[in-house]
Amino acid sequence: MSDLTVNPWKRHGKDRLYVNLPDGTAVAWADRATRVVTIKTQKYRDEALALLRLHLGDGITVDSAPSSAPTSRPAPPVRQPNHSAPRHRAERPASLPPLSPGEDLARNRPGARLLGMIAERGTSTAQRIRAKVLRQSSEWDSWYTGLEGERRVGRELARLSPLGWRVLHGIEKSNGGDIDHLLIGPGGVFNINTKTHQGASVWVGDTMARVNGGQPQPYAAASKTEADYVRGVLGRYCDFAVAVEPVLVFVGVESLRRAATQFTVRIYQEREVAALGPLAGKLTPEQMEQVYAVARHRRVWLKA
Repeated sequence: MSDLTVNPWKRHGKDRLYVNLPDGTAVAWADRATRVVTIKTQKYRDEALALLRLHLGDGITVDSAPSSAPTSRPAPPVRQPNHSAPRHRAERPASLPPLSPGEDLARNRPGARLLGMIAERGTSTAQRIRAKVLRQSSEWDSWYTGLEGERRVGRELARLSPLGWRVLHGIEKSNGGDIDHLLIGPGGVFNINTKTHQGASVWVGDTMARVNGGQPQPYAAASKTEADYVRGVLGRYCDFAVAVEPVLVFVGVESLRRAATQFTVRIYQEREVAALGPLAGKLTPEQMEQVYAVARHRRVWLKA
């Protein structure tokens, strides 16, 4: 099985079911009214039809050729590696400040920023043990949950090192927030935001996400904003334009669904992060080292 999911889509008078890959790419869609199915990727034809029959029954018609009629929503593009190197900038990049051991972000472990804040303002170990024994909840419980999530994702990212990837954790931003993880490798640069929701059902739309059907949370929008921030910082010190792609990783969830229109943010569960490993063709080894040399400087992020 390919972990395909079926997602409803209603807009501009259309009522459709999209069959998507884990990265949000649509491989087929069905019109609920006409029960006509359009197969976009023949490789997944049988699996997609089996899933759609669970929703529409056996009386469906298959149209393997994409419709020639214009639609109000373009199909999500399949990501292809960009084998052309990023263009060099015309202006001279800014000079990097000196790097001292205390400001080298390469020393950070996953969850480093959260751990530092907990140590500075959180409860003591004795207080946590007492609360756990008495089964008392604490305002810090969510912090420890988030810390464990970042550590789990950090372990998955560490598996990409043999494939030539470099990763940094807990990058403090000038606005007081932080970047959970920054992945740099032959496939490009990715800012990774970790969200831990144990046993939850999560749906991610174009800008918002819902956890267990609750209030919308701007997870996707925030990830895209963070990617812009990273792009600006790295571009100030590199002699080429640095493309940055946002990633949302959900830890401990029971189910994860994406809107058919969501293809600007990569969305994974923690064990799916390995899908980034084979990506290539975005950065040369020299460009990778240049980006990493900039990104590991704590002070460049605080100046943004």
